[in-house]
Order: sequence, then C-alpha cells, then structure tokens
Amino acid sequence: MDFNHILKFLKALARNNDREWFYKNKPQYLLAKTYFDEFLVQLLNELTKFDKGLTGLNPKKLSFRIYRDVRFSKDKSPYKTNMGAGISPGGKMIQEPGYYLHIQPGNKSFIAGGLYMPDAPNLAKIRQEIDYNFESFEKILKNKKFKSWFAELDDFDKLKTAPKGYPKDHPHLEFLKHKSYIVSHYFTDKEVQDKNFLKKVAEGCKTVKSLNDFLAVAML
Repeated sequence: MDFNHILKFLKALARNNDREWFYKNKPQYLLAKTYFDEFLVQLLNELTKFDKGLTGLNPKKLSFRIYRDVRFSKDKSPYKTNMGAGISPGGKMIQEPGYYLHIQPGNKSFIAGGLYMPDAPNLAKIRQEIDYNFESFEKILKNKKFKSWFAELDDFDKLKTAPKGYPKDHPHLEFLKHKSYIVSHYFTDKEVQDKNFLKKVAEGCKTVKSLNDFLAVAML
C-alpha cells in the first residue's frame, strides 16, 4: 500500500473536481483505491484481535463511495476529496457503534469511534444509560489512555437546550445534549505515510472500544 499515492491523488482531485479530469485519471484513482482496500484488509485483521464482533466482515465492502450525492447540496462537486471506511459488526456503522477511518491530505486524516446520529429510540436509550450510569461513562472518558487519544466527545451536533424529559439543571446535561456520541483523533500527512500508521490506527481503535461497548450495551 502506498499512502503517498493516495494523498497525491486526493490532492490533485481537490484541484480538479470534475468528471472529465476524473475520467482521464481513473487509473490513478483505481490504484489509490486498491492501496486503501489493501490497508483495510490489514486493519480489519488487527481489529478482530480485540473486537470479535468484526470477524467475518468483507473489507472490500467497508469503504465509502468516492462519488458525492449532490441532489440536495449547493456544492455540485461530483467527487469526495477523501477516502473513508466504516467498520462495525453490521458493516458501516449504521445505527451501531464502530470505527471510522478518514484519509484526506492537508493533515485532515483521522480515526473516529462511537455512534453517529443514532435514531430517536437509540438516542433515547443512550441518554438514559448516561443518566443512570454516568459513573461508568465518565470513567471511560477520563481514562488516561483514552484521554491521550481523544480529549473529549466531538460537539459538532448538540441540542441548545435540555432534551425532552430531562431538567435544565441536570448535573450531566452537557453530555445529554449530544445527538452523536463520537470521538476523533487526527493525523498529519507525515504520520499517515509512516510505516507505523497501521499500528497507530489499530491502537486508537482499541482505545475507543470501551466507548463502543458502553453505547452497544445502552442500545440493547
């Protein structure tokens, strides 16, 4: 696998995000995708060592399409300028906790874990579990190893007021306001191209598993 090629292709795509350029350079895209898929094979092998729920997944079905859905977007650029993959027992983190890998030049690559935008019933269960069992939840977030990777929950998507059924003076209100329970860790382009990148990604995913387990139990 060659992350240098992947980053170079994505950087060029960001400058030439149109169908004509992409068609002319499709062999370079296919090579980049091959390298990315090869990395996912190795990553999945590492993840199954500590997360048996991922056993049997097809790594070729974990990556997201590079083609953008522009139907409801003002930005009509046809292609994503990143490569991403979602890894969870069901495949791509759809309504279940898992891991996400995002490769994008400009030091914008990252890994993430947790649950993105759960539906209303699952979100209610997670909030209830945090309310009932906050000590366990807080212990995960304050773990020394966890904090070295993930400083805090991503707060890109929160309610402005208390969720329905919870008082405005709830002691853990800021955690209950979240509509996604996600943490992330960014990598520089240099780190992505380093020979130890696979090891680092696997280590980060192993660290976030405690949060995934908490969320999974909450949703039972």
